[in-house]
Amino acid sequence: MAITKTSDKGYLVEPKPAIVHDYIRIGDQVHRIHKLIVHRFKMGDVEDPDLYAAQPLWEWQESEMGKWVMSRAVDTPEWHRQNHQFLLWGYEYIVVAKLKDVDYTFWQLKWGLTVDTN
Repeated sequence: MAITKTSDKGYLVEPKPAIVHDYIRIGDQVHRIHKLIVHRFKMGDVEDPDLYAAQPLWEWQESEMGKWVMSRAVDTPEWHRQNHQFLLWGYEYIVVAKLKDVDYTFWQLKWGLTVDTN
């Protein structure tokens, strides 16, 4: 019988450190995973920014780069809305993908310099 020890400190218990794995096993091979921003665009100040962001997201997904990333990503790429930009009156969206080391190298060589990092 296993005995588990619980702390009596309640919310004062120090959290366990999160373990982040950046390697994944696919079949019988282990690949290093790179998480990177593959697309970035800005949206004006609108009432429902997520609704208006659907069109640029769809256009990117149907582009050459989008199709390549969607087919090669380890997980489905995620999109995120950045905080409201008060000076520019709008929002910034990013698409984040996790790529294997070989695909990451290819992406950097083909499209790495074309993504706006501002």
